[in-house]
Amino acid sequence: MKRITTLQIQARKDQDEQIVMLTAYDALSASLAEQAGIDFLLVGDSLGMVVLGYDSTVPVTIDDIIHHTKPVVASTNRAHVVADMPFGSYQSGWQDAMKNATRIMKETGASSVKLEGGTRIAETVEKLVQSGIPVMGHIGLTPQSVNTLGGHKIQGTTPRSAVKLISDAKSLEEAGAFSIVLETIPAALSHMITTRLSIPTIGIGAGPYCSGQVQVFHDILGLYKDFDPKHARKFVDAGQLLGDAINEYKTSVKNKSFPNSDESFFMEDRNIKLIQKMINNETSSDTIDNSSAINQSQEH
Repeated sequence: MKRITTLQIQARKDQDEQIVMLTAYDALSASLAEQAGIDFLLVGDSLGMVVLGYDSTVPVTIDDIIHHTKPVVASTNRAHVVADMPFGSYQSGWQDAMKNATRIMKETGASSVKLEGGTRIAETVEKLVQSGIPVMGHIGLTPQSVNTLGGHKIQGTTPRSAVKLISDAKSLEEAGAFSIVLETIPAALSHMITTRLSIPTIGIGAGPYCSGQVQVFHDILGLYKDFDPKHARKFVDAGQLLGDAINEYKTSVKNKSFPNSDESFFMEDRNIKLIQKMINNETSSDTIDNSSAINQSQEH
């Protein structure tokens, strides 16, 4: 089965079919997403926060992205896999971006890469696309710039900042980006951007008017009890379910109800007796070996 291409993603927008995207960071999350028919998988630098335990996405490295993208690609055969370009891998210029994006694509088999930023990275996007690397843009709340944005705050709330984001989106489209993530911006603004672009917009905290939606795997499953972002819907409380299961496992071990006979392996009584004799030095090891060989030959 061939992977979904950027042209097929574009066709979904053209046909007014919502595009479904989800993050994945390992073989399990990727396999579950593909089984559900998810079109579009993002190995996001959000892995720094939901997998590696960091406070932000900033510490994530290229090696981290490569390490986590490999199993996502290896365990799927249909989904379009996007690999995030982490902080510091493209900000210094298109030459570094080219080297790092090429490495990610070659070592992981990803279908495309994602970069944060608007007009300021347009040249980099253009160079990557010209070299044959499909690029997804990302504007609005850009987590790699959270320190300069003053935290995880909604973006584009003033006329000036809204117009700037519209301009950024157009710049990315003109540079050749095949789609753009719009993160944490007013729904009305995402509607304005989406209607002004020919390429798909993928929203996260950007309202219902985008060409599609992306969410973090852990958020929609409710894996983190104390993290409940406004833009995410918890479709199941998996964190509670998993916690209950782990507690039940602990209790079962403590009260010796696990493992039971169905979960254990056994040997014939005669072999147990031979082992006991060997331990007690009543029978030589050669005798044990010969006896075992006879038993095995009889079994076959």
